[in-house]
Amino acid sequence: MKSRHTGITHLVHSTRYSWKGLKAAFRNETAFRQEVVIAAIMLPLAWWIADTPISWLVLVGSLFLVLIVELLNSAIENVVDRIGTEHHELSGRAKDIGSAAVMLSLIMAGLTWGLLAWQKFFG
Repeated sequence: MKSRHTGITHLVHSTRYSWKGLKAAFRNETAFRQEVVIAAIMLPLAWWIADTPISWLVLVGSLFLVLIVELLNSAIENVVDRIGTEHHELSGRAKDIGSAAVMLSLIMAGLTWGLLAWQKFFG
């Protein structure tokens, strides 16, 4: 099936859908809201901790990675819940794997921030 929109029209519609998704995640997903608040607090700290533009990008990138993975996890959970609410091994596995991805992104962000903060203050 071909898209009806091309070029700038496609970009405008895609951007609109993306904002709609961000608003839906913020409105309906507690974990996403919490991570947005943490990111908003941490973003100014990145300027203070980072010694180079690359270290700033790594700090900010780790925050965005958490948000991206949380959005994907929420999408998986919504699709699984749409299919049915009864327990199914594969549905549970899909949700657990999505949750594990979020956990790994949080660990990576924590290690990134911890290492660069350690380097800044003790290195």
